[in-house]
Formats: sequence, structure tokens, C-alpha cells
Amino acid sequence: MGLKLYGLPMSTNTTRVMACLHEKGVDFELVPVDLFGGENRQPSFLAKNPLGRIPVLEDGDLTLFESRAITAYVDEKFKETGTDLLRLQNPKEAALVKVWLEVESHHFDPAITPIMFEHFVAPILGKTPDQAAIDASLEKLGKVFDVYESKLSCTKYLAGDFFSLADLHHHACTHYFMKTPWASFVNDRPNVKAWWEGISSRPASMKVAEGMTFVDKK
Repeated sequence: MGLKLYGLPMSTNTTRVMACLHEKGVDFELVPVDLFGGENRQPSFLAKNPLGRIPVLEDGDLTLFESRAITAYVDEKFKETGTDLLRLQNPKEAALVKVWLEVESHHFDPAITPIMFEHFVAPILGKTPDQAAIDASLEKLGKVFDVYESKLSCTKYLAGDFFSLADLHHHACTHYFMKTPWASFVNDRPNVKAWWEGISSRPASMKVAEGMTFVDKK
């Protein structure tokens, strides 16, 4: 039985997992979930993820949710194929990957996600974007990017001179962010810009970006 990924290609959490699967060269079936129709609140889906969120990965009798846990599982299970994303064979490199995974999860994501919601999602829901919330998040995001700018002056990628899961986890949100009026937060920082161009030009990133049409349809 092959892998089944329940989610949507416009979802940043889903594409985080999809990019990982593509980097590893693993075949999978994407099973669309009708969020607008409330499919994620039906008993059949809640049996897979009681939180009612996407994505969910099924691998035989194993069911996983939470995208970051899924990507770690995929890299560890398919360690012999594709890109080595966790660097588990090198304890020093693996530790550095974990550090920057924490930075993405606890600093980058909380800063950028409100911007995505207010700029793209709020209008779809018939709401006026909260510019004060955007500005507050941009201030936080700018500080994170300042840290990245300094770090990336020494290494090509966040954990070192190798692409890792820490970099991959940034792709989906940054892809959408670069379609906002604040793309200069990346473009005005030369090291961050070069890093982003390297991430976004990877075949796996380009493949998932093809389905990220949410912004174009707003």
C-alpha cells in the first residue's frame, strides 16, 4: 500500500509535506479534502486527525498528522533515497538542523502566518485586513530575517552549506509572502534573497508551487 496524503496543494502545511516527499523521490497519492464543505469536520476525517486539520499522512496502518512531524518521519523512513534532509549520519549537522527547525517553528512561522491570513484569507471571508496586525507581524518578521541575513553571510543554507529540512520548511509561506506588497523584506537582504532563490528553484519546490494557485484565485 502506498502513501496517502490528505490535504490541498494550496495549503502551506500540505505543500510542506509534498515538497519533502518530492525531495525524497517518494510516490504518494494526494487525496483532496473539501475544507469549505466541512469534510475535515466529518467523523471519517476526525478519525484520522481529531483536530480536524490538514495534512494527514497514511502509511499502511500508520496515520500521522502535524506537517513537521510528517516530514521528519518521511526523511527518516526513506533515508536511503533522495536528499538527506535531517543529516542524521552527522550528529553535529543534525543538531544544527534541529536548531533551525525550532527557529522556523517558533519565530518565523508565528511572524509570517498572520500576514498571510490578513492579506489573503481575510478578504475571501469578507473581512477587511487588519493592517495593524500586519504591521506588528512585519516588525517581528523583519527581526527574524535580520538574523537570517547574518547567518546566511556565513553559510549557504541555515544549518550549513547543505540544504536541509530547516530550509524546506520555509518554502510554502515564503512563496506566498513573495506575492505580497512586502517582498522587499526578502529582496532587500541580499543573503536572504540568494537563499530564497536557491530554495525556490529546487525541482521539488517548483513542482509544489505549480499547485499553489490560492493567491491567483483570490
